[in-house]
Amino acid sequence: MKLEQNDKSMLFSSTEIPDVFFSEYLSSANGDYIKVYLYILFLSKYDKDIKVNDLSKKLALPLKVIQEAFKYWEDAGVLVKKHTGYILSNLQEIELLKLYSPKLTSSPEDIEKNSKNQYRAKAIENINNQFFQGIMSPSWYNDIDMWFKKYNFDEQVMLALFNYCFDHSALHRNYIQVVADSWYKNNIKSFSDLDKYYEKQEKISSVKKSIIKKLGLNRNLTVYEDAYVEKWTIEYGYSLEIIDIALRRTTSKTNINFEYLNKIISDWHDRNLKTAAEIQEYIKNSKEKQDNIKDLKKQTNYNNSNQRVYNNFDNLYANN
Repeated sequence: MKLEQNDKSMLFSSTEIPDVFFSEYLSSANGDYIKVYLYILFLSKYDKDIKVNDLSKKLALPLKVIQEAFKYWEDAGVLVKKHTGYILSNLQEIELLKLYSPKLTSSPEDIEKNSKNQYRAKAIENINNQFFQGIMSPSWYNDIDMWFKKYNFDEQVMLALFNYCFDHSALHRNYIQVVADSWYKNNIKSFSDLDKYYEKQEKISSVKKSIIKKLGLNRNLTVYEDAYVEKWTIEYGYSLEIIDIALRRTTSKTNINFEYLNKIISDWHDRNLKTAAEIQEYIKNSKEKQDNIKDLKKQTNYNNSNQRVYNNFDNLYANN
């Protein structure tokens, strides 16, 4: 990898890091990737051929991590691969292109000056002050404006979105986008919708914890098991009291099978059984029917035995 020459002596030289690196890239990159970036930024001033193996030894990082870091910065547009090596992109130019790219809708000034968006501008200002200490990069303004239009969130929901990601230590675009997509798929637009969503998620979480405890599982539920629980509680509207009835029917089984539980609970739903009392009554009636069937089978077997003797006699007489 060929790096450009700088005439200054290292003793008097300094490595400048643009502020946009701190506002746009620092939070989303892991520590090792940042370490690699800073070192190659430093090396870019000197006319040297640097090998990936040498970087691995110098930075005390596994070779795989160095390769992953190069791939990460290349995907982010920070490193550009050439025939002879790599070139570091100008981060300020990258952000400038983002601002004036045709896909963007408006500048921060346009958003704030537009009277129709005064509440939206106030929300963006709150986001800037609360989560970026008042130094939010201009490109964030455009992203937030785009999310407002794409998801039709109201201002409180957008603030809640940033607060949620901040609380999860993931205040970067990719994570925010994933959470926003999830909220949008759950028809969240207003704060009232979000409140109902949180209530639903809290209910599901509580049921999951109870199921894990009741079944004595020393693990979290799998994604597929989570989906079953969500179906029982949200789609079917069943309480833990009802689900517990199904759980009790698995006590004799050594391996708990959620598919088996799902068949039981789905059968109740298909039969339009809505309360625990209705389900208990159904189970009681089903048990009585099974007992009657068993008695009938016993009686049938007895009658068949006698019938065979009678038939034999008939045959005997018939032969005569």
